[in-house]
Amino acid sequence: MKRKTTLLVFLLLTVVASGREGIDRKALVTRNCPTLNSMDTLSSFSVGNGDFAFTVDATGLQSFPEYYKRGVCLGTQSQWGWHSFPNTEGYRFEEVLKPYDFGHRSRKELYACQFREKGRQHDASEYFRINPHRLHLGVIGFDFNAIRPGTRAEDIKDIYQSLNLWEGVIDSHFSLDGQRYAVHTVCSPSRDMMSARVVYQPSFSGEMRRHAPIVVRLPYPTGGHVDDACNWEEEGKHTSEIVMQQSNKAVICHTIDTTSYYIIIRWKDRGKVEKTAAHTFSLTPGQDGIDFSVEFMDKTRKEEALRKDDDREKSLYDATAWDAAYEWREFWTKGAAVDFSHCRDARARELERRVVLSQYLLAIQSAGSIPPQETGLTMNSWYGKFHLEMILWHEAWLPLWGHEGKLAKTLQWYETVEPVAREIARRQGFDGVRWMKMTDPSGVEAPSNVGSFLIWQQPHLIYLAELVYRSSHDDSFLRHMAPYIDATARFMYSFANYDKKGKRYILKGNIPAQESLKAAVTVNSPFELSQWLTTMTMAQEWRERQGLTREKDWDRLIERLSPLAYNSDSLYLAAESATDTYTDLKATSDHPALLGALGFFPESRLIDKEVMNKTLDWIIANWNWPTSWGWDFPMTAMTATRLNKPEKAIDALLLDMQKNTYLNNGHNYQSDRLRIYLPGNGGLLSAIALMCAGWDGCETENPGFPKDGNWDVRWEGLKPLP
Repeated sequence: MKRKTTLLVFLLLTVVASGREGIDRKALVTRNCPTLNSMDTLSSFSVGNGDFAFTVDATGLQSFPEYYKRGVCLGTQSQWGWHSFPNTEGYRFEEVLKPYDFGHRSRKELYACQFREKGRQHDASEYFRINPHRLHLGVIGFDFNAIRPGTRAEDIKDIYQSLNLWEGVIDSHFSLDGQRYAVHTVCSPSRDMMSARVVYQPSFSGEMRRHAPIVVRLPYPTGGHVDDACNWEEEGKHTSEIVMQQSNKAVICHTIDTTSYYIIIRWKDRGKVEKTAAHTFSLTPGQDGIDFSVEFMDKTRKEEALRKDDDREKSLYDATAWDAAYEWREFWTKGAAVDFSHCRDARARELERRVVLSQYLLAIQSAGSIPPQETGLTMNSWYGKFHLEMILWHEAWLPLWGHEGKLAKTLQWYETVEPVAREIARRQGFDGVRWMKMTDPSGVEAPSNVGSFLIWQQPHLIYLAELVYRSSHDDSFLRHMAPYIDATARFMYSFANYDKKGKRYILKGNIPAQESLKAAVTVNSPFELSQWLTTMTMAQEWRERQGLTREKDWDRLIERLSPLAYNSDSLYLAAESATDTYTDLKATSDHPALLGALGFFPESRLIDKEVMNKTLDWIIANWNWPTSWGWDFPMTAMTATRLNKPEKAIDALLLDMQKNTYLNNGHNYQSDRLRIYLPGNGGLLSAIALMCAGWDGCETENPGFPKDGNWDVRWEGLKPLP
C-alpha cells in the first residue's frame, strides 16, 4: 500500500509541475500511441525493459511467427542469451589475423579479417563471425490449430490492437470464428519476463467454446546474418525437458549444445503445462481465460529457477502491470519532453510521432547492460552482434533527455572487455586500448574486411562518458571511468601520425565512417578528425577534473591536428586523399559522413563554416541518398542546425526516402533485408535535442527550427550538446 500511495503522490506532483511548465506529459504520450486493425507484419508491437524484449503479432502473443518472418519479427531476446555452434575443427582466433603495414609504429599490424579463398582460414573467419550469435529464447503464442486445424493468420478477424506507451501495455482484441479474445501483454521492468492476461469473451452468438491453449515453442538457432533466429528443422540437435512441475508453476530446461537456460511458466487458478512435442509445451487455460507469465533465466540462476517457495503472485499480470506502469510513468515524467502540438507546419505532427515512439523503442531495446544490436531485441542482424560505432547513435540521446543513468549502465560493459581491447592495441603496436567494432558480450572482435579497420568507434567512450558526467556531475562516475578514458586517449594519440614536413598530425590506415573508402589509401577523413580533436580535448579536461596535469603530447596533437581538406570549389572532401569526391558516383554513396564533422561535434579550428555551408547545400541537393542509412538524415539535420539553417534541418529530418521511413510502430525501416534500424531512431532524438536546446554558448532559442511562425516547439528538460 505504501508504494501505491507514493506513486499517487509522485504523479500528482508531476502533473502540477507539468502544468506549470506547459507540457501535459500524459497527453503528449497518449496521443502518439499506435493502433492496429490488421495482421500487418511491419507493425509488430513490443514490450521490454532494455535487457529483455517481447514482440507480438495482432493476437497480443506470438501466434504466427512464420507469417511475420519477413516483417518485424516476433522476437523474445535478452542481453545474456547467446550460443555458439560446436567448434569441431578446433579453429583458433589467431588463424583469422592478417598483417598490414599502414605506416604506423608497427610494420605488422594484425587485423581480424575475412578470407575469401576457400580453405581453413576462410572457414575459421566464418566461424568467428557467426559465433556467438544471439538466441531467440522462445515463441509464446496461441495454438489455434488445437481447436481449429489449419488456422492461418488471415483467419483472425475484428482486430483492434493498441500500444499504451504511458503504461507499457499492449491491448489486443480479435476474434476467430466468432469467438472473441482480449489479451493484455506487459513486460517486467526488472526481470526477463512477459506477463499476459487472456480473457475469452462470449462469441457473437453468446456461446462459449473451447479455447486455444497457450504454447511455448523453443527453436534451434539459425546462425543467420539477418533473420528471426528460429530454426524449426533441427529437433534432434537440442533438448527441452520439464524439470519441475508444481500446481501453478513449471520449469523447462532448454539445452543447445553447451548452452542451457530455464523457462519458468507461472499461471493463476486452474491450468497445467504439458509437453506436447519435442520442443513444444502447452498451457491449458480455464473457462474464462488465464493470467500467466513466462520468465527466462540463464544457467547461472538454476537454483532461483528451481526454487519451490517463490512468490507466484509477484509474477502474474496484475503485479507486473503495476510495476510496468509505475516505471513507464516515471520514465515519461522524469525525462525531457518536446511538444509539437502548437506548430502550424503540417509536418510537425509526424515529427512528434517519431520522437515519442523512438523514446519508447530505444528504452526497451537499446538501453541495457551491453551495447545494443542495430535491430535491438526484436530480430537478429549481423548474427545478433552489436556494432560499437553505432552506440553513439543508439544512446547519446539518453543523457541529453535526462536518462543518463541508462547510458551509464551500458558503459559499464567497457570495463569487462578492457583486457580484450588492450590486446587488440598491443598486437597492432599501439598504446592503450583499441575498442572493437563488431562484437558480442565477450568483446571478441568479429572478423571483417571493413569493421576491423574502423576507428570512429574509438572516441565514443570519451564522448558518451562526458555527456553522462555533464548531466549528472557524479564524481564517483568520473573516478570510475577515468582509467578507461585515459586508455582510450592513449591509443588515439599513438594512432595519429606526425607529418614532420607538414608539421601536423594525420589520421591514416583506417576505413572511415563512409565505408566506401579504403584503409590503405585513406588519409584524414573529416568525421574522424573532428572526433579526435573534440574527444582528446575532453580527455584532457577529465585529467584536470581529477587534479592531474595535462598530457603535453596530447596538447601537441590538439594544436597540430590537420584541418579538414577541401577542393578548388570550396567543398569538403570525403577524405584528404579522396580528391574524386564530387566526380565519382561511388564517392557520393553510403554515409555523407563528412557532414558529421560539425553536428555532434562543435565548431573548431579544423572547420571553415563557409566551406561547410557550401558542402551541406551540395550534399542535400546531389547526394546518392538511396544508398544512405537511417542515421544520415538526423546527422545532416545536426549539421544544418549548427550552421543556422533550420529550414534545411527540418527538410533533412523528413526527407522522403525509403531509409527515412518510420513505420506505424515507430521503427526506422531500411529495406526488405533490414526492416528495422534503431540507430536512425536514436539519431533523431539527438538531433531534436540539438535543434531545441542547442549547444554550449548557443544563444538562439530553438536553433534548429525556422522562425517563420510555423514552428512553435515547446520543450523541457533537454540538455545542450558540447
